Amino acid sequence: MSIDPTTYIHPTAIIDNGANIGANCKVWHWSHVCGGARIDNNTSIGQNVYIANKVLIGKNVKIQNNVSVYDNVVLKDNVFCGPSMVFTNVINPRSSINRKSEYLDTIVEEGATLGANCTIVCGNKIGKYCFIGAGAVVTKSTKPFSLMVGIPVKQIGWISEYGERINLPLEGNGEWTCKKTNTKYILKNDLLIKN
Repeated sequence: MSIDPTTYIHPTAIIDNGANIGANCKVWHWSHVCGGARIDNNTSIGQNVYIANKVLIGKNVKIQNNVSVYDNVVLKDNVFCGPSMVFTNVINPRSSINRKSEYLDTIVEEGATLGANCTIVCGNKIGKYCFIGAGAVVTKSTKPFSLMVGIPVKQIGWISEYGERINLPLEGNGEWTCKKTNTKYILKNDLLIKN
């Protein structure tokens, strides 16, 4: 087990032998970090959070209360997981059939927000700075900077790195500048990039 001395672990939290937790992290009440988990610096793990063995968590990640991060999930830097949101790792679970060899990878790219009570079905990639609305069910991979809502999820717009709605169409071409950061975004061939 490797826990940086600057990290705070609440007395009710369980940290299994072998877990690797970086500097300036916080692990709050009744959370459980399994021995194979790797958590980078400045990450906050809320109350009643479960982190499985085959999980990689980047820097400055915020995991709110009541979230389980199962095997084969990767959360890159600056990801936000809202309260009670859900990951899965098997497409077709059955209680009587062991499918641990069938886990699918879920990758959440840098800066993405996963809203409260949303569900991320395994095997999908959440694009950089994508915003998944509260209660949405993600059944497909998402584009960078996309604003996604609904069951199943659908794109309703674009969102900036700062978190502002971008006034551009879903398809086509265009440019937009964030008034908060002066960052320019370019829509080309139905994909949004930060200039």
